[in-house]
Amino acid sequence: MNEKLGNLKRSHMCGNLRTSNIDEEVILMGWVQRERNLGSLIFIDLRDTTGICQIVCDNIVSQEIFKKAEKIRSEYVIAVKGKVRERQSINKDIPTGQVEVLAKELRILNKSETPPIYIKDEDNVSETMRLKYRYLDLRKPSMQNKLKMRHKAAKVVRDFLDENDFVEIETPMLTKPTPEGARDYLVPSRVNPGDFYALPQSPQLMKQLLMVAGMDRYYQITKCFRDEDLRANRQPEFTQIDIEMSFVDVEDVIEMNEKLLYRLFKELKGIEIKLPIKRMTYKESMERFGVDKPDLRFGFELVDISHIVEESEFKVFSGTVKNGGCVKGINVKGYGDEFTRKDISKLEDYVKDFGAKGLAWIKMTEKGITSPIAKFLSEEELNSILETMNGEKGDLLLFVADKLNIVFDSLGNLRNEVARKLNLIDEDELNLIWITEFPLFEYDEEENRYVAKHHPFTHPMEEDIHLLETEPEKVRAKAYDIVINGDELGGGSIRISNSDLQKKMFVALGFSEEEAQDKFGFLLDAFKYGTPPHGGIAYGFDRLIMLLTNSSNIRDVIAFPKTQSATCLLTDAPGEIGEEQLKEVHLKLDLE
Repeated sequence: MNEKLGNLKRSHMCGNLRTSNIDEEVILMGWVQRERNLGSLIFIDLRDTTGICQIVCDNIVSQEIFKKAEKIRSEYVIAVKGKVRERQSINKDIPTGQVEVLAKELRILNKSETPPIYIKDEDNVSETMRLKYRYLDLRKPSMQNKLKMRHKAAKVVRDFLDENDFVEIETPMLTKPTPEGARDYLVPSRVNPGDFYALPQSPQLMKQLLMVAGMDRYYQITKCFRDEDLRANRQPEFTQIDIEMSFVDVEDVIEMNEKLLYRLFKELKGIEIKLPIKRMTYKESMERFGVDKPDLRFGFELVDISHIVEESEFKVFSGTVKNGGCVKGINVKGYGDEFTRKDISKLEDYVKDFGAKGLAWIKMTEKGITSPIAKFLSEEELNSILETMNGEKGDLLLFVADKLNIVFDSLGNLRNEVARKLNLIDEDELNLIWITEFPLFEYDEEENRYVAKHHPFTHPMEEDIHLLETEPEKVRAKAYDIVINGDELGGGSIRISNSDLQKKMFVALGFSEEEAQDKFGFLLDAFKYGTPPHGGIAYGFDRLIMLLTNSSNIRDVIAFPKTQSATCLLTDAPGEIGEEQLKEVHLKLDLE
């Protein structure tokens, strides 16, 4: 039978007791981690959010307490009153290992069935079970520590921004559907039949309106929603640190955010980031690393050999170059002996996932060159390739020939995969870089038009504005991403603050004047009444916590996450609704 607290009031937390508390009378409450019955003594490991303390129930001291303790099992919730004493057998593995509490009063506040998962960090239960019983999974110290780090990070952000005169302002969750990139989550309106709200993909338009409103510096730690096919570390709802500033340009935004990043890592990890953080243009990043979020903790940079093989007898190379493509490679320097032909075949399968048709290779061994393509290359071409790629004994050269975007995507990801396989990535190293001067547009072959690389409100670089109507592919943006260890932590831009320029941007994106007015009329109208130059940045808060806690899974740093199929195993969301509710929001289902 469950007992009541009565006049018991918790005096201490389990994990906080030390030798300085010896001889004090304390009242502890928590969950039973485990119990051990030694005949005349029962030892209970009592756990709360601060840690574990050993409780001793002595048959000689109190038979009533001892009998009650005999009934206790793992995950029972209990309250204990007793005196702190020195522990005879010290446990060096826990902070409270020098003390224990001799129980003088014991109450069973709530019983527990045998949990379907173990409440310990070493439990290797499936993620499906962890998510289904998330409230049990969150009892584990490692999971609680991650959520505490999340809390601390949010506090550091708020403190820093408050000190720098930013104002935290909430923006609406029910907004107007606008074509900003990903698919919107839609919410039907009961009181406006046939109309829908959209959950925000970001507060982009609202924070720009706050700058028009004269708020000067805004921030928000907010939920965002995107109805897109999920990859391993994406969630349909995610948290963003959203920041916007008025009367600024690129340098101002970057300088402020470098100070924020310095503060975060100094206070939370004891790491002092070297400022200013180095920068690299998008163009250089793509040419050297094949991606716009390069991991700089290892080498294997891309090298272009198109000029060497454009007349080659090896038609895979020369034909690609003549058709407007390119041939690039990476040198897995010094690790050639680590890869068998079977290993290389697996790498070929890997790049095919990124659109590549194959993977050519040259292996430099003690006996000479081993390669299925060497016989198709002249001695001059082969020597020139080796010289250009600094090929030496022990190296493995890997090549992809295709359209430029496929070559970048394939080799950019391949260099990461090779580094992972060779365990070359130093998990303790923190490598930050700003990527700048992104293209303003990218071409969408499915829609047969240019789309915004970031979003339609990104300001072009002044010297490229004249190219908007004639050569949009050459226009660079006043955009910047902060990349840490190969992951984009945040990105932002200077925004368009001129209605005429914004209209030109919509034209370049293929919007008619009517479409632009329909979708973004409220923003264009606001721009008529005096708009300050403004810009900002948004950080993926969940990704930041992953980095701060050395987590590899985004679901581990979110209290109640969704699966990769956007479902909640805990609540069985999303779920069906009845006919009455459908009628209320004027909907009929057509699932055929």
